Amino acid sequence: MPIIGHFIKGFIEVRDKLSGTKDPIAEQNAMLEELLKKAENTAFGKHYNFKAIQESERPAQAFAKSVPYFDYNRIDKEWWQKLHEGEADVTWPGRPDYFALSSGTTGKTSKRIPVTDAMIDAIRKTGLEQVFALSNFDLPPDFFELGILMLGSSTDLNKVEGHQEGEISGISASNIPTWFRGYYKPGEEIAEIDDWDKRVQKIAEEAPNWDIGALSGIPSWIELMLQKVIDYHGLTHIHEIWPNLQVYTSGGVAFGPYKKSFNALLGKPITVIDTYLASEGFMAFQARPETDAMQLSTDSGIYFEFIPFEPEYIKPDGSLSDDAPALQLSEVEAGQDYVLLISTVSGAWRYLIGDTIAFTDVARAEIKITGRTKFFLNTVGSQLSVNKLDDGVQGLEEKFGVRIPEYTLCAKRIEGEFYHCWYLGTEDKTDDQELARALDASLKNANKNYKVARSKALKGVKVVSVPPSVFHDWNGKNKKKGGQVKMERVMGEEKFEEWEAFVRS
Repeated sequence: MPIIGHFIKGFIEVRDKLSGTKDPIAEQNAMLEELLKKAENTAFGKHYNFKAIQESERPAQAFAKSVPYFDYNRIDKEWWQKLHEGEADVTWPGRPDYFALSSGTTGKTSKRIPVTDAMIDAIRKTGLEQVFALSNFDLPPDFFELGILMLGSSTDLNKVEGHQEGEISGISASNIPTWFRGYYKPGEEIAEIDDWDKRVQKIAEEAPNWDIGALSGIPSWIELMLQKVIDYHGLTHIHEIWPNLQVYTSGGVAFGPYKKSFNALLGKPITVIDTYLASEGFMAFQARPETDAMQLSTDSGIYFEFIPFEPEYIKPDGSLSDDAPALQLSEVEAGQDYVLLISTVSGAWRYLIGDTIAFTDVARAEIKITGRTKFFLNTVGSQLSVNKLDDGVQGLEEKFGVRIPEYTLCAKRIEGEFYHCWYLGTEDKTDDQELARALDASLKNANKNYKVARSKALKGVKVVSVPPSVFHDWNGKNKKKGGQVKMERVMGEEKFEEWEAFVRS
């Protein structure tokens, strides 16, 4: 009988009930006040007069008026570079002990994003809130005694100039609470292996020794790991070796495109819980089973603002125009796409994280990630966001009975005419011309702007099917396998030329 599991589940349920009803708007107002107060004596706080902002009648409006928008390049050039020159109290008190390395989905050069002790604490707090929210999912008591396999980047961080560097998943895993270490798999020794293929090989070898109840990681890399375990042990599906696997917490990208290929690796259904952990912080998590939307973490080190995701506010490089209006949580509407801005306890201020979101429930502050500002395909007025592209690909899966976990595309000029050129990752036999016709028809029905573009400047749609491994190899070549690495869904023409040359090689 799972006595410990009953105790833990009971504690979580009581803790969740005692926490009461959240007030996200009040929490966000308090968070802005806390951020401004703690950073008022930093160089950034003095430059933008945080003391005066706090004393104003409407601090949120004064903050928005006084502090400009920052993307990574701007804040790094103007402020964060000073940290690497030995300065302290730049955008947050003291100096950060960590820098999260992130090339994101748009480039080879790693960004170096400060991660302070306050941010580590905030990530832990949000993680605990997610654990407490498990009481809403009606999991059996024995679940709370099982191992949790977290597949991120290596925890063997690089020591550089008095701080440590690595991906956020590696930084987080290297700072897990002591009480959690008994549940954590693959364990510290394997987690430190830097080579992703060697780490996954070791996981496959050790798999029979673990009773795994939950998985956590980016869908594409979790799929590859599961397939490796299945192949190594000659299994039909992963539940033959981990019969008690019940939960998968996905993160960083929409799970929808991977749902069909992921489920093919299972022997029975499991609960999928979405999370939103980025290099800049733990933004949100799915708090209840009635929806796959995620609840913003409104009281854990991050203040959010929202820019309406409209073409006139987004520059071709994905940055914001200076006149783009920023809304508070109290001003947003459900169903509208917004560009996400964050200010954090790591010293990011009005920072363009690059993601777009939409609210499904404003009162609960529940959101879905709808895409990336740089993946907004509008070269010829088609105005396609990533969620529309995802929907189109999932429509192909349903119509043709195929699995397409990966894709990328480009608005490419061919003999002076624009075409949407798609590469679809699938192991299934397909007719690319049929896929192109179906994809085109689906997007016309779903998006009036796309339909207009197809009648004017957008000449047609082309599809090429390739094995999903091509996408994984591309990421391995250009970035690094595993961790927070995600595939570019939309490429510019120059990058697309590199991609097509890689596919042909």
